[in-house]
Amino acid sequence: MDGENFSVEAGIKPILCKAAVARKPGEPLVIEEIIVAPPSHHEVRVRIICTSLCHSDVTFWKLKDLPAVFPRILGHEAIGVVESVGEDVDEVVEGDVVIPVFLPDCGDCADCKSKKSNLCSKLPFQLSPWMPRDKTSRFTNLKGEVLYHFLNVSSFSEYTVVDTAHIVKIDPSIPPSKACLLSCGVSTGSTVVIFGLGSIGLAVAEGARISGATKIIGVDVNQEKFEIGEYFLWAN
Repeated sequence: MDGENFSVEAGIKPILCKAAVARKPGEPLVIEEIIVAPPSHHEVRVRIICTSLCHSDVTFWKLKDLPAVFPRILGHEAIGVVESVGEDVDEVVEGDVVIPVFLPDCGDCADCKSKKSNLCSKLPFQLSPWMPRDKTSRFTNLKGEVLYHFLNVSSFSEYTVVDTAHIVKIDPSIPPSKACLLSCGVSTGSTVVIFGLGSIGLAVAEGARISGATKIIGVDVNQEKFEIGEYFLWAN
């Protein structure tokens, strides 16, 4: 970590907290005390209030080769409260309720501004173990060992640091246990097409509905899933 990039001069100090650390492929996670650095430019530090387990976490937990790296803090479906903000952050303020998302939206590039794409070209998605802008980590253990990030989120920690391109401010009245499910790559738009109406597909549908989508189109070859999806949307 490059300490000169952090906001210590602004009075933001490192935080000591606990995290579930994946140290070896397929082995039980270890609850450890870690140090979470202050947020750098275009970053926020988030206190996680609810996180869930996605099958992608399990997949990467089992992987033995790249893009798997260890030790790592997994988790990417979560909801939290902004604890502190770094420099050049105007999207959110301390106390805002946010969901972190692994797909970036910088808001500035041509693709993020376009109505035809939601795949950021300024910060393209990568299976990187680092923060997206400076390729460093915000996690260390008490011995100074670097702990790697996961999908730009790493929510299996009491505190995490997330780039502003990977957070979405939400209504704090939404139940955390449900809101955390929406952060698994949920995209927004006035018209949304969802291929596959399983648990993730239904989470995308719910996120689109909450965001005010005017048309939600579900596609699935399984007729039973279609009926469940249609009931799910009407029931909410």
